[in-house]
Amino acid sequence: MSDKAQEELQNTNEDVKKENEIVKKIKNPRGQKYINPAEQYQPIETMLNSEFYKVDVIDLAKKLIGKIIVRQLPQGEVRALIVEAEAYKAPEDKACHAYMNKKTERTQYFWQDGGHLYIYQIYGNSYCLNITAATNKDPEAVLIRAIQPLKFEIVKDLRKIKSCKLQELSNGPGKCGQCLQLNKSHNGLNLCDKKSGMYIIDNATEYEIGISKRINIDYAEEYKDKPWRFFIKNNSFVSKKG
Repeated sequence: MSDKAQEELQNTNEDVKKENEIVKKIKNPRGQKYINPAEQYQPIETMLNSEFYKVDVIDLAKKLIGKIIVRQLPQGEVRALIVEAEAYKAPEDKACHAYMNKKTERTQYFWQDGGHLYIYQIYGNSYCLNITAATNKDPEAVLIRAIQPLKFEIVKDLRKIKSCKLQELSNGPGKCGQCLQLNKSHNGLNLCDKKSGMYIIDNATEYEIGISKRINIDYAEEYKDKPWRFFIKNNSFVSKKG
């Protein structure tokens, strides 16, 4: 065999080897469809304690990515991976409801120790989930923008959407509230009390975290471009790409 023929054969074998490696990545040993590692999880059955939440809101937003919400409902337990979150930090942040320490019937729930809920209403019957940070002297909260349900049966029944895409169940802040059946009556709920019907547990899986400016806050002037949005890169339940 000529040197040229040997070289061509070697190149062909290398190409086949690369193709086989790609197939291995796409399919598991049973030939099933490749599972996105950005959507995998390993729950640690330990409730996050109050100290976890008593940090600056920007740090908390980042720390919450990849944690797992556990919600007890009459229909059963719903678990969801936090895949996207934004930090809102009063009194300076012009995108925050409590900007300039504005304390109203709605915003009073910012002034709680870290680990409590602040819920507000949008688009009719949709409610947004926010988790307070730091102390009751710091009006700061993390908006949960998107979650990935760990099982879909109950959530599908609760949401009853027309779309076939599972991502449409929970890839937005109002959708998160619907999946978890939250409303204004849950303002002040303590995430560090299992009896409250909702808490958050840890997760052993590590993710690549994306950072970007927050979404739909063009009114916030110089605060609209703050890099206070965090999300799991390549997770399809994130509401918008970074």
